[in-house]
Amino acid sequence: MSAETKIEFLGDFFQGQFQKPKNPDGQFKDISPSDLKDQITEVFYSLNHIDMSVESAEKAFLPWARLTIDERKNYLLKLKKNFESHKQEMGEAIARDTGKPLWESLQEAGNLANKIDITINFSSLLINEEVITAAIPQVDGVIRYKPRGVMAVLGPFNFPAHLPNGHIIPALLAGNTVVFKPSEQTPAVGQLYAQIFQKTEFPAGVFNMVQGLGESGRRLALHEKVDGVLFTGSYEVGLKIKQETINHYWKILALEMGGKNATVIWDDVDMKKVVYESLVGAFMSSGQRCACTSRIIVHDKIADEFTEKFYQAAKRIKIGHWSEDVFMGALINESAVEKYLRFQEIANRENCESLMRGKVLELKHKGHYVTPSIHLVKDYNPKSVYQKSEIFGPNVAIYRSSDFDKALQIVNGSGYGLVMALFTQQKDLYQRALLEAKVGLLNWNRTTNGASSRLPFGGMGKSGNDRPSAHFAIQYCTVPVASLEDPTGYDAAKALPGMNLDF
Repeated sequence: MSAETKIEFLGDFFQGQFQKPKNPDGQFKDISPSDLKDQITEVFYSLNHIDMSVESAEKAFLPWARLTIDERKNYLLKLKKNFESHKQEMGEAIARDTGKPLWESLQEAGNLANKIDITINFSSLLINEEVITAAIPQVDGVIRYKPRGVMAVLGPFNFPAHLPNGHIIPALLAGNTVVFKPSEQTPAVGQLYAQIFQKTEFPAGVFNMVQGLGESGRRLALHEKVDGVLFTGSYEVGLKIKQETINHYWKILALEMGGKNATVIWDDVDMKKVVYESLVGAFMSSGQRCACTSRIIVHDKIADEFTEKFYQAAKRIKIGHWSEDVFMGALINESAVEKYLRFQEIANRENCESLMRGKVLELKHKGHYVTPSIHLVKDYNPKSVYQKSEIFGPNVAIYRSSDFDKALQIVNGSGYGLVMALFTQQKDLYQRALLEAKVGLLNWNRTTNGASSRLPFGGMGKSGNDRPSAHFAIQYCTVPVASLEDPTGYDAAKALPGMNLDF
């Protein structure tokens, strides 16, 4: 896929085929953030297609759920082969749609097939049938897991294939059907993802994809026939989904809603490693990851050395077009650039020292490029807008503290609770953080960025609603069913008092 090639818009995918809206409710252009001259495609969307996609999924649900898990596995293994054969194409689509460097986008494309392996070989074990001998006296019990029904998957822009795929694969293996709405920032990736499903020839309606803006996502989440909403995105949008579906008490909501993640660096670390890991944590994906490092708390003893080396290395980061040999690409759109610059001004107004000013870059390819930024925070303030807000750009705040209690107070002070990283050789500090840090992920001598699909992924506080994804995703895609199974006949000796069955 060359950057100049315009992609044909195929429409929405439901009932096993792509269908263009006959009477569109609107349209929008998909323009690469890496090169504003690169118009990838133009999307025409229909709110009516949301109803049609949900009806398609509902119709397909019971036939799909009645298949054995091995039969559903066979479809997913065929999908895995198609993911593998389209890895390069998908990687380029991700890079072009998001602005991420190609090396990073290819990693994401490769994770699509890996998710299928992990779900089949490991996560599926979490929903194995379990027999409980004599669950009550002389009666066995059985725990089984059944699918919920139609699952709506609302995808983010930053990992437009991998994160929706992390919901979709376990949902399908468990016997659910899916309606996927890609981010309006990355519709080309969503379309290619659906094309790979079409090539795999799942039964019609098992997987569906509908394009649109925010209103399309809202209508999908609120649809009466949707049984679950699986969302990855901002706290603000996740909160709105929670509020608007409050009367839909039967729906499962799995909300992954970002972070304001902290790294704590103590005085006994490998300096080169901790600088490298912190650069990766803060600036990978141009800071557009929910797991990115937003705050670094450094022991006073090494704070000057770390800050200087981190600053010098940050200045040398290569930034540019996704096809080039760079570490950072573009931000997703103009609004993201404006927000990034605005929060630097907020930091300055709140008495944080600007060590490295982030600015707009004018490069050969005209896109949404910015440089990294670093602020030094003199005083922790739990009411600070800058210190509590998720910026979703390449900015990091550096604090100093030799008091581990104070460091944990800063870690827990943002309201978010996704990831913490701790760099130290002292296991007792790590064990304290395991208990006292209000996070769902805690990394030891490794940055906040990156996660394993073999582990649960989810946070506390504003970062989620206790529905961790990755390895645990298959749990929220199922309903546990408890059964007492008694094969014996009537025994008069066991009859309760006051009853007479003399007939």
